[in-house]
Amino acid sequence: MLHETPGLIDAIRARFAHVDSCPFQGPRVFFENAGGALTLNSVVETSARFAAIPDNQGRDNLASHALVDIINRAKSDLGTFMNASAGQFFVGESGTELLFRMIRTVCVNAPKGARVIGSSIEHPASRSAARRWAGIAGLDYVNVPHDDATGTVTAEDYTALMTPNVAVATILHASPVTGMGMDVASIANAIRAISPDCYIIVDGIQHAAHGQMDIDSYGVDGYAISPYKVFSRHGYGIAWISDRLTALPHDQLIDAPAEGWEFGTRDTGAYATMSDVVDYFDWLGGQVTDDTDRRARIQAAGRAIHAYETHLTNAMIDGTGNLPGLRDMDHITILAGADNPAREGLVSVVVRDIPSPEVVTRLNDQGIRTHTRKADHYSGNVLDPLGLTDCIRISLCHYNTEHEVAQLLAALKDMKP
Repeated sequence: MLHETPGLIDAIRARFAHVDSCPFQGPRVFFENAGGALTLNSVVETSARFAAIPDNQGRDNLASHALVDIINRAKSDLGTFMNASAGQFFVGESGTELLFRMIRTVCVNAPKGARVIGSSIEHPASRSAARRWAGIAGLDYVNVPHDDATGTVTAEDYTALMTPNVAVATILHASPVTGMGMDVASIANAIRAISPDCYIIVDGIQHAAHGQMDIDSYGVDGYAISPYKVFSRHGYGIAWISDRLTALPHDQLIDAPAEGWEFGTRDTGAYATMSDVVDYFDWLGGQVTDDTDRRARIQAAGRAIHAYETHLTNAMIDGTGNLPGLRDMDHITILAGADNPAREGLVSVVVRDIPSPEVVTRLNDQGIRTHTRKADHYSGNVLDPLGLTDCIRISLCHYNTEHEVAQLLAALKDMKP
């Protein structure tokens, strides 16, 4: 594991900005990674450098040519990072906007009488888009209920409601409320077993920071991520689309190239920061494997991240040192169960007799950053069935430490109304 290699966690933390302090608050533990991960120092430097460049792509000058080369390199890097050997990557306003655009396109191109299927576990980015555009296109929307006890949805759940006339399907890769990951490949296979030509769009926004993406193995048509949740910055989203989704009629300028999906001149610096992210995964993989193949190093990094984050969430749930874990605190309830193999670096809890916003404030007063999820349009789909008005989301990443987990446990252990 990462923490078993002397000095490696310190080397990882040194590559991120504000790893142990907030420029507004001062020293703090950052357990709000699901709301936006820490930013790589290299991304900060790259963003500043490109913000000063006045040139655009598509001009006949050296600067413009260089910008095009940087974008092309980033797209190649993304293909290696996410293992996409075909299709194309493009940049949009945000991960949510890109999900809306992909889902809108497949819905309005679906045949009359077709159906759209998705799950109640999904973030509203995909659920809202699918419901809205199914209605506009005259398609029936089919909701696959998730398992409240585990916070997951399975291939068998989809199969139970699949029909051959399902033309569009959406899948959530990981939940930002429960922290549980879904088996995208098995769900996609189950969908295609009944409707082989279905267009499948995946929300990978929450999953991406955990480092294990393999688009070629999923058999899907669209995948969106939000770079600010995978060590880059705010202000843009990244989408991958298959060749057949690329070819569908879609919003674009009149007489523009048919395969174009971007609107306007995109920020070259945004693309360049994704190369920084991929370089980081490549570097991290090189610390845990001697493999010379870049994709293999990235895969090794993903496995190491998952193993270490599991170690941290286990410490949080089971305890560390002489501190009891969350499961042993009578006043703490863990959403989706303490023993859940689908967990991806996130534990959501409620504290008996204390509103979650108050818990978040008390933790913040002790220098521990967490977040309240409320039963609103973002999280009501998960919290309402549990009879909860809110919960505390504790989300970590591979630059967090067991010492930081201990600080959290010490703060929660004796928390009383």
